Amino acid sequence: MTSTPVRIGISGLGRGFMLLLPTLAAHPDIQLTAAFDPRADARRQFEQDFSGSTFDDFETMCRSAPIDAVYIASPHQLHRVQVEIAAQYGKHVLVEKPMALSIEDCQAMIHVMQKAGCQLIVGHSHSFDTPYLDTVKLIRSGAVGQPRMIQALNYTDFLYRPRRPEELDTAQGGGVVYSQAAHHVDIVRLLGGGVVTRVTAQTGNWDPTRKTEGAYSALLTFDNGVFASMTYSGYAHFDSDEFNDWSGELGQARSLDEYGRARTALMQVSSPAEEAALKNRRAYGTSLGLANTSLQGIGHNHFGLVLVSCDKADLRPTPSGIEVYGHTEHHTIPLPAPTIPRREVLDELVSAIRGKASPIHSGNWGLATMEVCFAILESARSGQTITMKHQCALT
Repeated sequence: MTSTPVRIGISGLGRGFMLLLPTLAAHPDIQLTAAFDPRADARRQFEQDFSGSTFDDFETMCRSAPIDAVYIASPHQLHRVQVEIAAQYGKHVLVEKPMALSIEDCQAMIHVMQKAGCQLIVGHSHSFDTPYLDTVKLIRSGAVGQPRMIQALNYTDFLYRPRRPEELDTAQGGGVVYSQAAHHVDIVRLLGGGVVTRVTAQTGNWDPTRKTEGAYSALLTFDNGVFASMTYSGYAHFDSDEFNDWSGELGQARSLDEYGRARTALMQVSSPAEEAALKNRRAYGTSLGLANTSLQGIGHNHFGLVLVSCDKADLRPTPSGIEVYGHTEHHTIPLPAPTIPRREVLDELVSAIRGKASPIHSGNWGLATMEVCFAILESARSGQTITMKHQCALT
Protein backbone atom coordinates (compact mmCIF):
# COMPACT_ATOMS: atom_id res chain seq x y z
CA MET A 1 0.00 0.00 0.00
CA THR A 2 1.42 3.38 -1.04
CA SER A 3 1.54 6.03 1.67
CA THR A 4 0.13 9.47 0.99
CA PRO A 5 2.96 11.91 0.12
CA VAL A 6 3.99 14.49 2.70
CA ARG A 7 2.69 17.85 1.53
CA ILE A 8 5.39 20.51 1.76
CA GLY A 9 5.16 24.29 1.88
CA ILE A 10 8.31 26.24 1.04
CA SER A 11 9.47 29.35 2.89
CA GLY A 12 11.92 31.17 0.65
CA LEU A 13 12.29 30.36 -3.05
CA GLY A 14 15.93 31.44 -3.13
CA ARG A 15 19.22 29.77 -3.91
CA GLY A 16 18.87 27.15 -1.15
CA PHE A 17 15.51 26.04 -2.53
CA MET A 18 16.92 26.00 -6.07
CA LEU A 19 19.66 23.56 -5.00
CA LEU A 20 17.24 21.15 -3.34
CA LEU A 21 14.49 21.61 -5.96
CA PRO A 22 15.30 18.61 -8.22
CA THR A 23 15.36 16.32 -5.17
CA LEU A 24 12.10 17.71 -3.81
CA ALA A 25 10.43 17.31 -7.20
CA ALA A 26 11.68 13.74 -7.76
CA HIS A 27 11.15 12.30 -4.28
CA PRO A 28 8.22 9.84 -4.37
CA ASP A 29 7.07 10.70 -0.82
CA ILE A 30 7.07 14.50 -1.24
CA GLN A 31 4.44 16.76 -2.81
CA LEU A 32 5.17 20.47 -3.23
CA THR A 33 1.84 22.18 -2.64
CA ALA A 34 2.54 25.74 -1.45
CA ALA A 35 5.23 28.40 -1.25
CA PHE A 36 5.90 31.72 0.45
CA ASP A 37 8.24 34.31 -1.06
CA PRO A 38 8.11 38.12 -1.23
CA ARG A 39 9.06 38.03 -4.94
CA ALA A 40 6.11 37.89 -7.31
CA ASP A 41 8.16 36.34 -10.13
CA ALA A 42 9.21 33.43 -7.89
CA ARG A 43 5.62 32.83 -6.84
CA ARG A 44 4.47 32.81 -10.48
CA GLN A 45 7.19 30.31 -11.38
CA PHE A 46 6.15 28.01 -8.53
CA GLU A 47 2.52 28.13 -9.67
CA GLN A 48 3.65 27.25 -13.19
CA ASP A 49 5.93 24.39 -12.10
CA PHE A 50 3.73 22.80 -9.44
CA SER A 51 0.20 24.26 -9.73
CA GLY A 52 0.56 25.06 -6.05
CA SER A 53 -0.74 27.86 -3.88
CA THR A 54 1.59 30.82 -3.29
CA PHE A 55 1.65 33.49 -0.61
CA ASP A 56 3.41 36.78 0.14
CA ASP A 57 2.90 36.19 3.88
CA PHE A 58 4.40 33.21 5.74
CA GLU A 59 1.74 32.95 8.44
CA THR A 60 -1.04 33.00 5.86
CA MET A 61 0.58 30.02 4.13
CA CYS A 62 0.80 28.08 7.39
CA ARG A 63 -2.80 28.91 8.25
CA SER A 64 -4.40 28.42 4.84
CA ALA A 65 -2.38 26.04 2.67
CA PRO A 66 -2.94 22.25 2.55
CA ILE A 67 0.50 21.34 3.94
CA ASP A 68 1.87 18.89 6.49
CA ALA A 69 5.34 20.41 6.82
CA VAL A 70 7.34 23.52 6.00
CA TYR A 71 10.80 23.66 4.47
CA ILE A 72 12.29 26.89 5.85
CA ALA A 73 14.97 28.15 3.46
CA SER A 74 14.66 31.81 4.44
CA PRO A 75 17.50 34.06 5.71
CA HIS A 76 19.08 32.83 8.94
CA GLN A 77 17.69 35.58 11.15
CA LEU A 78 14.09 34.55 10.30
CA HIS A 79 14.37 30.90 11.32
CA ARG A 80 13.16 31.22 14.91
CA VAL A 81 10.07 33.30 14.22
CA GLN A 82 9.05 31.14 11.27
CA VAL A 83 9.46 27.92 13.27
CA GLU A 84 7.30 29.42 16.02
CA ILE A 85 4.59 30.29 13.48
CA ALA A 86 4.75 26.84 11.91
CA ALA A 87 4.36 25.23 15.34
CA GLN A 88 1.34 27.42 16.06
CA TYR A 89 -0.41 25.80 13.10
CA GLY A 90 0.79 22.26 13.81
CA LYS A 91 3.28 21.97 10.94
CA HIS A 92 6.39 19.82 10.96
CA VAL A 93 9.55 21.71 9.99
CA LEU A 94 12.71 21.13 8.01
CA VAL A 95 14.84 24.20 8.71
CA GLU A 96 17.99 24.97 6.76
CA LYS A 97 21.30 25.24 8.52
CA PRO A 98 22.41 27.22 10.44
CA MET A 99 19.55 26.45 12.80
CA ALA A 100 19.57 29.93 14.39
CA LEU A 101 21.93 32.68 15.53
CA SER A 102 21.89 32.13 19.30
CA ILE A 103 21.57 29.33 21.84
CA GLU A 104 18.39 30.95 23.13
CA ASP A 105 16.79 30.94 19.68
CA CYS A 106 17.67 27.27 19.15
CA GLN A 107 16.21 26.33 22.53
CA ALA A 108 13.02 28.29 21.85
CA MET A 109 12.58 26.49 18.51
CA ILE A 110 13.00 23.08 20.16
CA HIS A 111 10.55 23.95 22.94
CA VAL A 112 7.80 25.26 20.70
CA MET A 113 7.99 22.29 18.34
CA GLN A 114 7.96 19.79 21.20
CA LYS A 115 4.95 21.55 22.71
CA ALA A 116 3.16 21.34 19.35
CA GLY A 117 3.99 17.63 19.00
CA CYS A 118 5.74 18.27 15.68
CA GLN A 119 9.02 17.09 14.20
CA LEU A 120 11.90 19.54 13.81
CA ILE A 121 14.70 18.49 11.43
CA VAL A 122 17.76 20.69 10.89
CA GLY A 123 19.43 20.48 7.47
CA HIS A 124 20.47 19.97 4.76
CA SER A 125 23.95 19.67 6.17
CA HIS A 126 26.43 17.34 4.55
CA SER A 127 26.20 14.94 7.49
CA PHE A 128 23.09 13.61 5.71
CA ASP A 129 25.31 12.43 2.83
CA THR A 130 25.48 8.67 2.30
CA PRO A 131 29.32 8.43 2.31
CA TYR A 132 29.40 9.80 5.88
CA LEU A 133 26.37 7.84 7.08
CA ASP A 134 27.85 4.61 5.71
CA THR A 135 31.19 5.39 7.36
CA VAL A 136 29.37 5.63 10.69
CA LYS A 137 27.75 2.24 10.02
CA LEU A 138 31.18 0.75 9.34
CA ILE A 139 32.55 2.20 12.59
CA ARG A 140 29.57 0.94 14.58
CA SER A 141 29.98 -2.55 13.12
CA GLY A 142 33.21 -2.88 15.11
CA ALA A 143 35.17 -3.95 12.04
CA VAL A 144 37.69 -1.10 12.25
CA GLY A 145 37.85 -0.59 16.00
CA GLN A 146 37.30 2.62 17.90
CA PRO A 147 37.63 6.01 16.18
CA ARG A 148 40.46 8.09 17.62
CA MET A 149 41.11 11.13 15.42
CA ILE A 150 39.32 12.98 12.62
CA GLN A 151 40.81 15.35 10.06
CA ALA A 152 38.36 17.46 8.00
CA LEU A 153 39.57 20.00 5.45
CA ASN A 154 37.74 22.02 2.81
CA TYR A 155 38.94 24.86 0.55
CA THR A 156 36.32 26.57 -1.66
CA ASP A 157 35.34 29.88 -3.28
CA PHE A 158 32.48 30.44 -0.81
CA LEU A 159 33.32 34.02 0.16
CA TYR A 160 33.37 35.21 -3.46
CA ARG A 161 30.08 33.83 -4.62
CA PRO A 162 27.44 36.58 -4.98
CA ARG A 163 26.20 37.66 -1.54
CA ARG A 164 23.58 39.91 -0.03
CA PRO A 165 25.05 42.48 2.43
CA GLU A 166 23.91 40.56 5.53
CA GLU A 167 25.79 37.47 4.30
CA LEU A 168 29.01 39.42 4.79
CA ASP A 169 28.07 40.58 8.31
CA THR A 170 28.85 38.11 11.09
CA ALA A 171 26.31 39.73 13.42
CA GLN A 172 23.56 38.85 10.95
CA GLY A 173 24.75 35.27 10.43
CA GLY A 174 27.23 36.00 7.65
CA GLY A 175 30.61 34.43 7.04
CA VAL A 176 31.88 30.89 6.77
CA VAL A 177 31.42 29.86 10.41
CA TYR A 178 27.63 30.09 10.36
CA SER A 179 27.15 28.83 6.81
CA GLN A 180 29.98 26.33 6.38
CA ALA A 181 31.11 25.22 9.85
CA ALA A 182 27.54 24.04 10.36
CA HIS A 183 28.35 21.37 7.73
CA HIS A 184 31.80 20.59 9.09
CA VAL A 185 30.74 20.32 12.72
CA ASP A 186 27.77 18.11 11.84
CA ILE A 187 30.05 15.71 9.96
CA VAL A 188 32.72 15.39 12.65
CA ARG A 189 30.10 15.11 15.40
CA LEU A 190 28.43 12.32 13.43
CA LEU A 191 31.73 10.46 13.01
CA GLY A 192 33.02 11.21 16.51
CA GLY A 193 29.94 10.20 18.49
CA GLY A 194 28.18 13.52 18.93
CA VAL A 195 29.29 14.91 22.28
CA VAL A 196 31.95 17.63 22.02
CA THR A 197 33.37 18.72 25.38
CA ARG A 198 35.62 21.64 24.39
CA VAL A 199 36.57 23.77 21.40
CA THR A 200 39.70 25.78 20.59
CA ALA A 201 39.74 27.80 17.36
CA GLN A 202 41.09 30.60 15.23
CA THR A 203 39.30 32.42 12.41
CA GLY A 204 40.59 34.40 9.44
CA ASN A 205 39.14 37.74 8.31
CA TRP A 206 41.66 38.83 5.70
CA ASP A 207 39.83 40.68 2.91
CA PRO A 208 38.70 44.23 3.81
CA THR A 209 36.17 44.13 0.96
CA ARG A 210 34.50 41.02 2.48
CA LYS A 211 34.37 41.97 6.16
CA THR A 212 33.50 38.66 7.76
CA GLU A 213 35.20 35.36 8.58
CA GLY A 214 36.48 33.66 5.45
CA ALA A 215 38.42 30.87 7.15
CA TYR A 216 38.67 28.93 10.39
CA SER A 217 40.65 26.17 12.02
CA ALA A 218 39.32 24.40 15.09
CA LEU A 219 40.20 21.54 17.42
CA LEU A 220 37.24 19.67 18.91
CA THR A 221 37.59 17.22 21.80
CA PHE A 222 34.86 14.63 22.44
CA ASP A 223 33.72 12.98 25.65
CA ASN A 224 34.95 9.59 24.39
CA GLY A 225 38.51 10.84 23.78
CA VAL A 226 38.14 11.36 20.03
CA PHE A 227 39.57 14.64 18.77
CA ALA A 228 38.85 16.34 15.46
CA SER A 229 40.67 19.02 13.49
CA MET A 230 38.61 21.13 11.08
CA THR A 231 40.08 23.61 8.61
CA TYR A 232 38.09 25.64 6.10
CA SER A 233 38.96 28.42 3.67
CA GLY A 234 36.48 30.19 1.42
CA TYR A 235 39.05 32.52 -0.15
CA ALA A 236 38.91 30.96 -3.64
CA HIS A 237 42.52 29.93 -4.12
CA PHE A 238 43.25 26.21 -3.61
CA ASP A 239 40.20 24.01 -4.31
CA SER A 240 39.98 20.83 -2.23
CA ASP A 241 37.67 19.16 -4.76
CA GLU A 242 41.03 18.09 -6.17
CA PHE A 243 41.10 15.56 -3.31
CA ASN A 244 37.80 14.05 -4.50
CA ASP A 245 38.69 13.47 -8.17
CA TRP A 246 37.12 16.81 -9.12
CA SER A 247 33.67 15.82 -7.98
CA GLY A 248 31.96 18.96 -6.66
CA GLU A 249 30.35 19.47 -3.29
CA LEU A 250 26.90 18.87 -4.79
CA GLY A 251 27.99 15.81 -6.77
CA GLN A 252 28.59 17.62 -10.05
CA ALA A 253 31.62 17.10 -12.29
CA ARG A 254 34.21 19.87 -11.88
CA SER A 255 36.87 21.17 -14.24
CA LEU A 256 40.13 23.06 -13.84
CA ASP A 257 38.70 25.50 -16.37
CA GLU A 258 36.51 26.83 -13.55
CA TYR A 259 39.52 28.09 -11.60
CA GLY A 260 39.07 31.72 -10.52
CA ARG A 261 35.54 31.98 -11.91
CA ALA A 262 33.95 33.30 -8.72
CA ARG A 263 36.48 36.12 -8.20
CA THR A 264 36.41 36.99 -11.91
CA ALA A 265 32.62 37.35 -11.92
CA LEU A 266 32.70 39.47 -8.76
CA MET A 267 35.17 41.88 -10.37
CA GLN A 268 32.39 42.96 -12.72
CA VAL A 269 30.23 44.13 -9.78
CA SER A 270 30.55 47.73 -8.58
CA SER A 271 28.10 47.94 -5.64
CA PRO A 272 26.37 45.80 -3.00
CA ALA A 273 23.09 46.28 -4.86
CA GLU A 274 24.61 44.91 -8.06
CA GLU A 275 26.04 41.95 -6.16
CA ALA A 276 22.65 41.19 -4.57
CA ALA A 277 21.05 41.38 -8.02
CA LEU A 278 23.68 38.96 -9.34
CA LYS A 279 22.81 36.53 -6.55
CA ASN A 280 19.09 36.88 -7.29
CA ARG A 281 19.75 35.75 -10.85
CA ARG A 282 20.81 32.38 -9.39
CA ALA A 283 17.58 32.09 -7.36
CA TYR A 284 14.34 30.46 -8.38
CA GLY A 285 12.10 32.79 -10.39
CA THR A 286 11.66 34.25 -13.85
CA SER A 287 14.98 33.02 -15.25
CA LEU A 288 15.25 29.74 -13.31
CA GLY A 289 12.67 27.07 -12.59
CA LEU A 290 12.14 23.31 -12.54
CA ALA A 291 12.99 23.06 -16.25
CA ASN A 292 16.51 24.32 -15.47
CA THR A 293 17.28 21.49 -13.04
CA SER A 294 18.40 17.93 -13.60
CA LEU A 295 19.44 14.86 -11.63
CA GLN A 296 21.61 13.59 -14.47
CA GLY A 297 25.32 13.29 -13.78
CA ILE A 298 24.95 14.12 -10.11
CA GLY A 299 26.72 11.84 -7.66
CA HIS A 300 26.96 11.71 -3.90
CA ASN A 301 27.58 15.04 -2.18
CA HIS A 302 30.64 15.67 -0.03
CA PHE A 303 32.34 18.37 2.05
CA GLY A 304 36.00 18.18 1.22
CA LEU A 305 38.61 15.79 2.56
CA VAL A 306 37.60 13.79 5.65
CA LEU A 307 39.83 11.17 7.25
CA VAL A 308 38.84 9.10 10.30
CA SER A 309 41.65 7.29 12.16
CA CYS A 310 40.43 4.16 13.95
CA ASP A 311 42.28 1.42 15.84
CA LYS A 312 42.39 -0.95 12.85
CA ALA A 313 42.15 1.38 9.85
CA ASP A 314 41.94 4.91 8.53
CA LEU A 315 38.69 5.65 6.68
CA ARG A 316 38.23 8.20 3.91
CA PRO A 317 34.63 8.72 2.74
CA THR A 318 34.48 9.94 -0.87
CA PRO A 319 31.69 10.66 -3.37
CA SER A 320 32.09 7.15 -4.81
CA GLY A 321 32.77 5.03 -1.74
CA ILE A 322 34.79 4.54 1.42
CA GLU A 323 38.54 4.08 1.20
CA VAL A 324 39.72 1.71 3.96
CA TYR A 325 43.43 1.81 4.82
CA GLY A 326 44.07 -1.18 7.09
CA HIS A 327 47.16 -2.62 8.80
CA THR A 328 48.44 -4.48 5.72
CA GLU A 329 46.05 -3.68 2.89
CA HIS A 330 43.91 -0.98 1.35
CA HIS A 331 40.50 -1.60 -0.19
CA THR A 332 37.49 0.37 -1.37
CA ILE A 333 33.89 -0.11 -0.34
CA PRO A 334 32.08 1.22 -3.42
CA LEU A 335 28.83 3.14 -3.28
CA PRO A 336 26.27 2.89 -6.07
CA ALA A 337 25.44 6.20 -7.70
CA PRO A 338 22.33 7.80 -6.18
CA THR A 339 19.10 7.63 -8.16
CA ILE A 340 17.87 10.79 -6.41
CA PRO A 341 20.86 12.80 -5.14
CA ARG A 342 20.47 14.49 -1.73
CA ARG A 343 17.34 12.47 -0.95
CA GLU A 344 18.69 11.46 2.47
CA VAL A 345 17.44 14.66 4.15
CA LEU A 346 13.92 14.10 2.81
CA ASP A 347 14.02 10.42 3.75
CA GLU A 348 14.82 11.42 7.33
CA LEU A 349 12.03 14.02 7.37
CA VAL A 350 9.40 11.64 5.96
CA SER A 351 10.46 8.80 8.26
CA ALA A 352 10.20 11.07 11.33
CA ILE A 353 6.80 12.44 10.34
CA ARG A 354 5.45 8.93 9.76
CA GLY A 355 6.83 7.75 13.10
CA LYS A 356 9.10 5.13 11.54
CA ALA A 357 12.39 6.34 13.05
CA SER A 358 13.71 9.03 15.32
CA PRO A 359 15.69 11.60 13.31
CA ILE A 360 19.43 12.04 13.73
CA HIS A 361 19.26 15.72 12.84
CA SER A 362 16.72 16.74 15.46
CA GLY A 363 16.42 20.14 17.08
CA ASN A 364 18.70 18.99 19.89
CA TRP A 365 21.29 17.85 17.36
CA GLY A 366 21.09 21.20 15.58
CA LEU A 367 21.50 23.06 18.89
CA ALA A 368 24.62 21.03 19.71
CA THR A 369 26.13 21.80 16.32
CA MET A 370 25.40 25.52 16.65
CA GLU A 371 26.92 25.56 20.14
CA VAL A 372 30.20 24.43 18.57
CA CYS A 373 29.90 27.08 15.83
CA PHE A 374 29.34 29.79 18.43
CA ALA A 375 32.34 28.42 20.35
CA ILE A 376 34.57 28.71 17.27
CA LEU A 377 33.78 32.42 17.08
CA GLU A 378 34.14 32.95 20.83
CA SER A 379 37.42 31.02 21.08
CA ALA A 380 38.86 33.03 18.19
CA ARG A 381 37.83 36.29 19.91
CA SER A 382 38.98 35.39 23.40
CA GLY A 383 41.91 33.08 22.76
CA GLN A 384 40.36 30.65 25.25
CA THR A 385 39.17 27.06 25.06
CA ILE A 386 35.37 26.97 25.29
CA THR A 387 33.54 24.29 27.28
CA MET A 388 30.33 22.83 25.83
CA LYS A 389 27.05 22.55 27.76
CA HIS A 390 24.36 21.57 25.23
CA GLN A 391 25.65 18.49 23.44
CA CYS A 392 23.82 15.29 22.53
CA ALA A 393 25.07 11.86 21.51
CA LEU A 394 24.53 10.16 18.17
CA THR A 395 21.58 7.83 18.72
